Amino acid sequence: MTRARTPRPHEVAQARRDPRLIRAFSERRLDEGWRSRGVCRRHDPETFFPAPSEPPDAALALCRSCEVQGACLAWALDAGDTHGVWGATTPRERRAMAVVWRGDPDDVSLRQPAMGRLVLLPQPRRREPDDARERTISVAS
Repeated sequence: MTRARTPRPHEVAQARRDPRLIRAFSERRLDEGWRSRGVCRRHDPETFFPAPSEPPDAALALCRSCEVQGACLAWALDAGDTHGVWGATTPRERRAMAVVWRGDPDDVSLRQPAMGRLVLLPQPRRREPDDARERTISVAS
């Protein structure tokens, strides 16, 4: 078994703009009964957990047509599931999305409306310039 690598910065930046992740943020915890309506209920579970040497194309095609794709992806990101296809994403894509998903909740910015609701996505922390941290105020006594 190979060890999963940490997502690269460009992969995280790409995940931040991914419409599937934006949809997952908008559908997070809105519908707890999503599992009963998933397309995956009518297919063999092994389809969604292909061997490392097999392409996940069949599972991705099924997921793309599913109405609960956002809730499914939100669940996988909350649970930290790194195996199989969830919400039309591969494990590699979800590792990059997980970095955004687990971002600092105090540091958010408004991204774009999704299905009539506003979605807040975490933004990376910005470093202060060194001179800003070293500034002191001198008070004459």
